[in-house]
Amino acid sequence: MKARIIANYLPQFHPIPENDVFWGPGFTEWTNVAKARPLFRGHYQPRIPADLGFYDLRLPETREQQAVLAREAGVEGFCYWHYWFGNGRRLLNRPFDEVVASGKPDFPFCLAWANHDWKTATWKKGIKDGMIAEQLYLGEEDNRQHFMTMLPAFKDKRYIRVDGNLLFVIYDPYRFVHVEDFLACWRRLAREHGLGDFHFVAMCNSTNTRVRLAEGGVGQGRVLPDLKSSAKVYQGFLDMGFDAVNSFGKSRAEMLVSGTYKRALLFKLHEHFSFLPALKYDYAKVTPFFFAPEDAWENVYPSIMPCWDRTPRTGDQEGVYINSTPDNFRRHIEDALRVIGNKSEQHRILFLRSWNEWAEGNYVEPDEKYGHGFLDALRDAIV
Repeated sequence: MKARIIANYLPQFHPIPENDVFWGPGFTEWTNVAKARPLFRGHYQPRIPADLGFYDLRLPETREQQAVLAREAGVEGFCYWHYWFGNGRRLLNRPFDEVVASGKPDFPFCLAWANHDWKTATWKKGIKDGMIAEQLYLGEEDNRQHFMTMLPAFKDKRYIRVDGNLLFVIYDPYRFVHVEDFLACWRRLAREHGLGDFHFVAMCNSTNTRVRLAEGGVGQGRVLPDLKSSAKVYQGFLDMGFDAVNSFGKSRAEMLVSGTYKRALLFKLHEHFSFLPALKYDYAKVTPFFFAPEDAWENVYPSIMPCWDRTPRTGDQEGVYINSTPDNFRRHIEDALRVIGNKSEQHRILFLRSWNEWAEGNYVEPDEKYGHGFLDALRDAIV
């Protein structure tokens, strides 16, 4: 069945001054990837890229090759992670800016605002958690400056639209102070500049333990996760003014397989006791529980996940997915296609999480072990 596959794209594979200051000259995502070591027998680490090598995203040739691979696999476009910290401060923006300025590759794109603090633990655990860049929400004028900075991208013919409107994803709506004001401001600016409107999408876990306590998103509370229904979680974001939700079922699936309290306890134990054996999840047993009933809603766009292993960044405390093979990924995609099968063509969207999160073991780019296996699985499932 045809589906709109939109792949999350990490632009971290080039050095920037902020990373040089904290990690030393030349640090990129590859630094952690190359240093990773197996934690148990059969653990696939380090993960070595194949066709594209340890690439540098400042090279237009690399970006062209990625687009060719994505197009051949049936990916509609890349959703670039976008970092705006307020007062005009952006990070990791060079690759995307060059894509817009050059008009190449001729491949669709959209943006996902990664609206979170950058701390040292973002890229490496086990050290003192220092602030690299603080996420600030500065109100109307900053919202306007943010929009005007990204206006060339929004005007680009390659920008992905849903129902004729610009697709824009927000990573963390919970902590976004006065997100409703931001949405209204950008909708108004889009109309003023002849762009039509935005199609705003809230990214969230399908089962959540956080709720907003006050108007404007100031303060958060904790609730017990609801594993039977995601309706309250999703409707909460729609009530904020979002047009749709991008759901991620990893936490929900893990809780259903291992138990809510057992999972939380194991996470805490592994966080404090590094000598414990690595926490493992069987991909083939967990992913059948990835999708909540409400993922079939017309305005919910589920995520598909090829694999997961954040040990290069976080050690073993989050859990390592084993048995993540192209065949099992294809079955996971087929499950997702059944969930979205009754939606209209425009809303038959699956977010691929991710295209190139190598330090999370969460990518479909070719590697030495599976070659083009994950790309082939994607193509075979959706064509």
